[in-house]
Parts: sequence; structure tokens; C-alpha cells
Amino acid sequence: MPLEISATNPEHPVLLLALPWHIPLEEWPEEYLVPLPRGISRHVVRYARAGDEVVAVKELAERPALREYEMLRTLDRLGIPAVDPLAVVTGREQPDGRPLEPVLITRHLGGSQPYRSMFETTMRPTTVHRLMDALAVLLVRLHLSGFAWGDCSLSNTLFRRDAGAYAAYLVDAETGELHPKLSQGQREYDIELARVNISGEMLDLEASGALHPSIDPIEFGAEIEQRYTNLWSELTRTSVYPAGKHHYMERRIRRLNDLGFDVAEMQISRSPRGDEVTFVPKVVDAGHHQRQLLRLTGMDAEENQARRLLSDLESWMATQDDAPDARPEVLAHRWVRDVFRPTVRAIRDRLPTPMDPAELYHELLEHRWYLSERAQHDIGLDAAAEDYVRHVGKPEK
Repeated sequence: MPLEISATNPEHPVLLLALPWHIPLEEWPEEYLVPLPRGISRHVVRYARAGDEVVAVKELAERPALREYEMLRTLDRLGIPAVDPLAVVTGREQPDGRPLEPVLITRHLGGSQPYRSMFETTMRPTTVHRLMDALAVLLVRLHLSGFAWGDCSLSNTLFRRDAGAYAAYLVDAETGELHPKLSQGQREYDIELARVNISGEMLDLEASGALHPSIDPIEFGAEIEQRYTNLWSELTRTSVYPAGKHHYMERRIRRLNDLGFDVAEMQISRSPRGDEVTFVPKVVDAGHHQRQLLRLTGMDAEENQARRLLSDLESWMATQDDAPDARPEVLAHRWVRDVFRPTVRAIRDRLPTPMDPAELYHELLEHRWYLSERAQHDIGLDAAAEDYVRHVGKPEK
């Protein structure tokens, strides 16, 4: 059977041909390898250099290799933090004709580390808990996308520092399954596997003397369940707010933002109890809000300004009677015409110095938020604008 390289990029097969595919991966010469820390794996894994790139090479049977390759490509399209699949190599043979297992090739995630290398020096408990936070966020993101991992563990995860915290990336998708939506039983099964796997990995670290003495491996494994449950509840629960308490909705959106999630959709239905609000969370990429605001309104703003304006737009759209039937672009145009521009015009000329409209509206929304929180009811945009002019935007004496 001839050697075959199936790759996502036409340039990769040329670069990968230089690697010694006729040699079992476990026996690859040092000249091809890159000395990077490796996690525990049921398969033989090596880091190698292909042109200017460092790649991870994993030996496994053809069917699971092709399946995992396609699954990682799907996760990439869904925007899930996972290693980047590059190619699958099949038809490997030794010089004497004996067959060798195919390999899956992924791009090395720069700056990332497997958990074992992070424990080479004893980590403080607070740092270990941040790893659990990152893993819980990853598991929730997978489940929101309909992905059942089937083997969540520290060993199947890479961690990378992220502005004082950690970000977790899926490494092994071999057992994963993608569904339109996961049932509670499927999610609970994933969480139980995570708890058992993590407790076992922590016990192993404890036996080797690499675990801080204050950390209980069993309790620590159970921690992933609690962190996951709290995060899942915050992201998916339906809230009931008294009519007119729109600043409560904004408070909820802010909590989602603090957790690293945004609101992809907000649904409001009237009931005798009040406004029942369902938020559909999602994680967005850098610059998403700028592009979204520009597409809907034609306004070009900075990312944080755009995030704030879009939140106000979403809240306003949800209160419109024709929202279910109207196109978002039509509602956004109406918001710009009837809300944004009149509000900015009403206060801009009363300020001592000129101000960018998007920044001015952003500041006004922040001011409205703080006033509403203090008053425990939504004070409205007009009242907030008047108070802003009197107390925030007045000339200095």
C-alpha cells in the first residue's frame, strides 16, 4: 500500500514527506524530534519539526486516526479550543515491508504545557484551582456545542497561560461524539468520567511527591463537578425579572461576560410572574463585536464600545413587539434612528468638550447602569442622560 498523506493544507504533505515514516515512531532518531514535555497517552506520541512548524505525531489505527482528524476539524469550525489537525498519514511500511500504524498529525500549541510538566515544581493550591476553572470552562463550551468528550481528563488537556489565568485546550478527541444537543445524562456521564480521571491523576501525583500536601486528590476531583455545575447553571438558566427591571438583565449579561462568554441570543416572553428571559451563551472571537456592530448599524467602534452598544441594542430589540418577525438589520436601523442618534444629539452639545458618539453613548449606558443599581429599578435613558450632563459631563470650574 503506497504512503498517503491526507492534509488540510496542500503545502503540508511536501513538508511532512521529509519525516522518516518507514521507522516506528517510538524509534525515530533524535535529529527529527523536538524536546518538548509530553503528557501521558495510551499511544506513542512524539514532537517533530516539519519545515518551520513543530508538530505532534501520534500513532494509532487508521479508522480512529481518520475519525479523530475529522472531529478536530469540526471542533475547529465550531471555535472550540483544541489542537489544530494537520494531516493523517496512512500506508506506512518498514523497509522489509512490515506495516506500521498510521499517524495523526496536529500542530503544536505554542506556549502550552501538559499538566504533569506543570507539577514538576509544587504548584500552589490557588494555581491548581485555576486549572480546574479552565477545564470546567472547556467542558461547558464542548457541551454547549453538543460535543460529548467521553474521556475528559488532565492528560487529554493542554494548558496555556491567559492574562493571569489559564486556558484549557482539548488534545484527544478520539472518543468524542458530536450531537445536535446533549441530554442531561450525556453531560453527567462526561462529568463523572472527569471526576474519576482527575482524582486518579491527582493520586498519581501525590504518590510521586509532586502534589501540594494541602490538596486532597478525591475532593479535588469532585471539585470539577461543582465548578462545572455552577458555570452551566449561570449560562443556561432561565431568569424571571419583574417588568421594567432591564438593568437586572444587564447584570446577568455582565456576569456572563466576566465568565468569558457572550450572549448570542436573548429571548423574552411575558408571563404573570414577569419577564421570562432565556440567554443563549456563546464564546466569541477577538473583534467579533466590532464586526457585528458594523454589519448591523454601519457604526465603526472599538471592541469594548461595540460590546456595550450591542448589549443595549439586544435588550432594546427584545422589547419590540415585531422582534420575532423583523430582520435584525431593520431593528438595528430603527434603534440607531430612534434611540442612539437622538440620545447623542441631546447631550453632545451640552458637554464642554467634543466626544466620539460611540464613546459618549457607552459612558451614558455605564452611568445608567450605576444609577439603576443604586435605585434598584431602571431609571431610563432620558433620566440617565440628564443626570450625566449635570454630574459627569459638566465643565470643570
